[in-house]
Amino acid sequence: MKRSQSTPKSEAARKIDIRGVAAKARVSIATVSRTINHVPTVDPVLAARVWSAVAELNYFPNTQARALVSGKSKLLGLIVSEITNPFFPELIQEFEQVAVERGYEILIGSTNYEKKTIEQCARRMLERKVDGVAVMTFGIEEVLFERFAVDNIPVVFIDAAPSRPLSSVLAVDYRTGIYEGVQHLAVLGHRKIGFITGPLRLRSAEARKAAFLDCLRSTGLKADPAWIIEGDHTLDGGRDAMQKILALPQWPTAIMCSNDMTAIGVQHALFEAKLKVPDDFSLVGFDDIHLAEYTIPPLTTVRMSCKDLALRAVNDLLSHLQDSPAKPEAPSKIITRLIVRQTTGLPKDALADLPGKSTRKKSRE
Repeated sequence: MKRSQSTPKSEAARKIDIRGVAAKARVSIATVSRTINHVPTVDPVLAARVWSAVAELNYFPNTQARALVSGKSKLLGLIVSEITNPFFPELIQEFEQVAVERGYEILIGSTNYEKKTIEQCARRMLERKVDGVAVMTFGIEEVLFERFAVDNIPVVFIDAAPSRPLSSVLAVDYRTGIYEGVQHLAVLGHRKIGFITGPLRLRSAEARKAAFLDCLRSTGLKADPAWIIEGDHTLDGGRDAMQKILALPQWPTAIMCSNDMTAIGVQHALFEAKLKVPDDFSLVGFDDIHLAEYTIPPLTTVRMSCKDLALRAVNDLLSHLQDSPAKPEAPSKIITRLIVRQTTGLPKDALADLPGKSTRKKSRE
């Protein structure tokens, strides 16, 4: 029987491999391999021809085969605390964008602060043979150090980490942003400022509280222990903490929060109590999640850039993966700064004693 000739349609249906890309681009297979693996020394003209052929042929590299050949999975792990906090999806988006630009895919794990889940995250990363892991949990879990250290997997942590090869730290400058927040409130005339912390078992929450107290002292203000309430970085935690403050015989005139989710919960508690921001209380958050700009009124907050965190984390991991990795001399510093919106204003009745102003009795004072 005479074999039928290939039609253009059947030709198009054939599976395209790296040899087809090399033929189309008129380059060697090695050049195609180096190009799709983002090797920077490839001639730009040849690389452009390769990418043009990849697009025209709709070629998808076999990542598993590449991993077997190179010994690298081209996969970076990202472990976060809780996916329900809007800060972390924003961080994941930025991390993935930076990683993909550098030729890597990402594997995501969320711990929910549970030891069993933390161990499962570590196991998944090891089973998939990730090239490096960014632990963006804002809480140090020792089990993660041990798990990844055994396989010599580079790890980047936030805030603090044991000194070991292939590890580095992203040090968040909590003090600068919180100091700007305290100074902003003090300039507005606030002398009674409360603070709702995160879970104090977390190093980051303790660091934010310590920064707040230090900034109060440096500004010459006193901290009332009754106005320092432990929260849990959630909406419900912010509402509950604010309800505790409202039950006190005396109120502060301003509240700072350890994160934006807490601050939004505070806003809801004040709405339920028929109180207004900033008329009755000024309010400052921390993180500057995207939602902060859309609360009513928009939230004054301390920005900790997800984009900056993601960029530094990926860069640190890739520096460890170099043939001759250079250990960072000092932790990468993540800058924070105050973003002033509309939840801060003068203390209640601050202008009541001016001529032509009616005097109102201060609530709970």
